[in-house]
Amino acid sequence: MYWLLSITILIAALATAEDLWRRQISNKTTAGALALGLVAQTALYGLQGLGSAVGGTVAGFLVFLVFFLLGGMGGGDIKLMAGFGAVIGLSRILQAALLTAIIGALFALLYLLVRKIRGHNPQQAAEPEAIPYAPAISLGVLLSFAAG
Repeated sequence: MYWLLSITILIAALATAEDLWRRQISNKTTAGALALGLVAQTALYGLQGLGSAVGGTVAGFLVFLVFFLLGGMGGGDIKLMAGFGAVIGLSRILQAALLTAIIGALFALLYLLVRKIRGHNPQQAAEPEAIPYAPAISLGVLLSFAAG
């Protein structure tokens, strides 16, 4: 479990920094998460681990696909959740997705509240600002280790 948590912390730090700084999560980070997850799960748990990693990848991707298709989430967010799915496996990814959704909603409310307090008028903006979601994804995935 130590290795999976260590990989999760590394990927979470990289993705969060990228998303906050550039408002994008690179394919290198998400592909790295996928590769590290597949290798670690297989090394730790054999074919059962590989199956869990592949299942976690698919579930992580599908969980947020609807939000992506509706325009509420970027492609990097979907790929990040898929990568985390490989790292933490099928048994943990749905719990992580639920925690991510709760944290993401709280972050969004806080973000909107701060903008309102600062007097930001959304009608004056040329285009809506995207809220970086990698911090919420990362925190949700990390909390899934503590939750079970």
